[in-house]
Amino acid sequence: MVKSAKVFMSTVIGIFFVMLFASLAMAAEAAAGSIDYTKAIVLASSVIAAGLAVGFGAIGAGMGMGQGLGGATTAVGRNPDAQGKIMLTMMVGLAMIESVAIYALVIALVVLYANPLLKLIQ
Repeated sequence: MVKSAKVFMSTVIGIFFVMLFASLAMAAEAAAGSIDYTKAIVLASSVIAAGLAVGFGAIGAGMGMGQGLGGATTAVGRNPDAQGKIMLTMMVGLAMIESVAIYALVIALVVLYANPLLKLIQ
């Protein structure tokens, strides 16, 4: 489990650096030529950032919900009389976990549609 997480994170970091250096290379080419691709690079980076924000938000929320549901089902299996209290606490916890995914979606929508970086490059 730990090895696969390390491989996943190193892959994500590698992809991030490839995208970063590719955008820097494209910006250097744009500076040498007469066409300015700065706005296109910012828009493309915004789309990538929005996708990563929603993706990581959904992954984190999914993992948290899975652990919460697993703990709740184990607790109900051990003590069926406390099912009402456990379910109430679980539902409140799941709502809090889901808010993380909603925050990631809000950040992605802000980056896509109300991008503050576009005002700097015009």
